[in-house]
Amino acid sequence: MLERRKFGPKGYNMMYPFSMGDLRDSSIVLKNYMETNQSSGKLPWEDLRYIFGEIMYGGHIVNDWDRRFCYALLENLMQDSLLDEAELFPYIEGKNISFKCPQAMPYEKYLEHIDNGPGDTPLAFGMHPNAEIDYRTTQCVTLFRTLQELAPKDSGSGDEGGGQTMQEKIQEFMHRVSDEAQLDQNKLNIEDIQSKLNEEKDPYQNAFLQECDYMNVLISKILQSLQEIELSFKGELTMTEQMEQLMEYIALNKVPLPW
Repeated sequence: MLERRKFGPKGYNMMYPFSMGDLRDSSIVLKNYMETNQSSGKLPWEDLRYIFGEIMYGGHIVNDWDRRFCYALLENLMQDSLLDEAELFPYIEGKNISFKCPQAMPYEKYLEHIDNGPGDTPLAFGMHPNAEIDYRTTQCVTLFRTLQELAPKDSGSGDEGGGQTMQEKIQEFMHRVSDEAQLDQNKLNIEDIQSKLNEEKDPYQNAFLQECDYMNVLISKILQSLQEIELSFKGELTMTEQMEQLMEYIALNKVPLPW
């Protein structure tokens, strides 16, 4: 349950706060049931599936499809064959991979059995191997974004690296926006566009006009925020926390949240 969560929306429809505490409490419940039913030699699998799937882990799950998946996973695992070298990975026929439940053995041997297993693979959860690509890509992006955020953001031009200061980076960006891209001249003439459309607009035309409005609002917002930063550089406006965050995003080549 914990490991599948790392695959994001491919793992579950929502991010649930599963924890080691859930595993610990479930193991305590399982131990108590095993001791209680030791004389009969049978485990009440249905009861355990309900406790784990509807209460322990299921108590976190609020999406119907995720709850259905959780119960299906428990049905696949929690049955009598679990005590007789059952296959722990679902839907692996023809995929040249296997991980069976071991026979009774000392604790150290169980750890060795786990360590010698196939490792961390999406196949363990009945998922396609390509699910690993998206997870590793997200992991890589997060790593480099963190490294980028930790890097010095205001290296002086006199340093060995010859880096730009934060102000120089922002001024260069503003130059590209105003002089090269001429963003202020890229606003759309909504009235002219409307005059060329039918009086009775269809849904596609209405959606198009809405997007044109959004574009103009975005351009105005970009120009306004850059103008405020420029005024703060000149000392005509007080630098605010929002401006500093905007500058930091621009310096990191990220889209500022207000935009």
